Amino acid sequence: MKKFAILALALALIASSAFAQTTIEFWHAMAGKNDEMVRSIADKFNASQKDYKVVPVFKGSYSECMNAGIAAFRANAAPAIIQVYEVGTATMMAAKGAVKPVYQLMAENSEKFDPKAYIPTITGYYSTSKGEMLSMPFNSSTAVMYYSKEAFKKAGLDPEKAPATWPEFFEAAKKIKAAGYEGGFTTDWISWIQLENFSAWHNVPFGTRNNGFDGLDTQLVFNSPLVIRHLQNIYDQSKNKVFIYGGREGKAQPLFQTGQVGMCFASIGSYGNMKATCKFDFGVAMLPYYPDVPNAPQNSIIGGASLWVFQGKSKAEYKAVAEFFSFLSTPEIQSYWHTNTGYLPITTAAYEYTKAQGFYKTNPGPEVAIQQLLKKAPTGNSMGIRFGNFNIIREIEDQVWEDILAGKISVKDGVNKMVQDGNKTLRDFERLNK
Repeated sequence: MKKFAILALALALIASSAFAQTTIEFWHAMAGKNDEMVRSIADKFNASQKDYKVVPVFKGSYSECMNAGIAAFRANAAPAIIQVYEVGTATMMAAKGAVKPVYQLMAENSEKFDPKAYIPTITGYYSTSKGEMLSMPFNSSTAVMYYSKEAFKKAGLDPEKAPATWPEFFEAAKKIKAAGYEGGFTTDWISWIQLENFSAWHNVPFGTRNNGFDGLDTQLVFNSPLVIRHLQNIYDQSKNKVFIYGGREGKAQPLFQTGQVGMCFASIGSYGNMKATCKFDFGVAMLPYYPDVPNAPQNSIIGGASLWVFQGKSKAEYKAVAEFFSFLSTPEIQSYWHTNTGYLPITTAAYEYTKAQGFYKTNPGPEVAIQQLLKKAPTGNSMGIRFGNFNIIREIEDQVWEDILAGKISVKDGVNKMVQDGNKTLRDFERLNK
């Protein structure tokens, strides 16, 4: 009996070893419908094989998630994968001792990986000047305009034709307000949409050195007459509540979703949430432009986030991450993510696969975002923005914008202050990373 007990124990240990899974944590900042989709994709990956298990962990907002990851790495308790929004890219690139580059990870684990398979305007943002991808694009987005077709009808506007220029837009917003709505429009992410994307869309520089892509010795230069004019126009509309401020980051969306305003600037990544919460028919349109600006519109820039891999993990954990990234990049999974959230497909194959399924015939909104992003070949002003400490710079911009709305500072002085204080932050980052 003793021999049989020993044999049974040995067999149990062998079986346990054979079926032991490698578990990795994936920290992210996706909430609501998008959180459900992250968990669904992890479940699909976990069900596709038996060796690895991905565990998604929601860590709050983008900034909260990034800060939590940095703190965890310092405490030697970092996850294998962390989602970092695009403004944290330069900071993560500088943290060389903390990050395992994706191109190295995939090569070491013999995973098929061709950077050329990914949409260039997306991958270029997360790559070195040599084309080496440092992080895996995940929830890539761009800014668009959502508009309520119901509000347009009540205001006597064509529900199938969104305003193309800013003068047309402001007139439409006034008519929506006059039709009984609390306000005409709102905007998420004043910095990303009304400063960064606005500058790219009009092909004017946001900063020097190709918006930070060509080195750390860069300066913010967006305090141009065009930007000042634009923010002045929005501020002027706030006085009579044609424009209503909903808060920082993505906090303005509920004003649109509940029917308080008729138009809203937000990420195409909000498309899934809009579909789930809006009880009215809405359209998606490209960003407006000022018709007196030569050669406008240009192309919009990406937002969203990518997935970074921390150093210090085991070979088995890195193998798990590499296989998960390959799984994420398949046309089927990318299309599943894209069609349910609105976030852009990160590969050309995924876009073509989605188009072949007929998705855009009944859901034209997400394709509008793709067409806007690819409208023209990117220039040094429109390929993206990559500055160190950019999350801090955005906080500066948000605070000054709130001071402008509160009447504490003029628009012109406020924009100049954004640039001045932002440049001090750039110099701090440069000194620390020389």
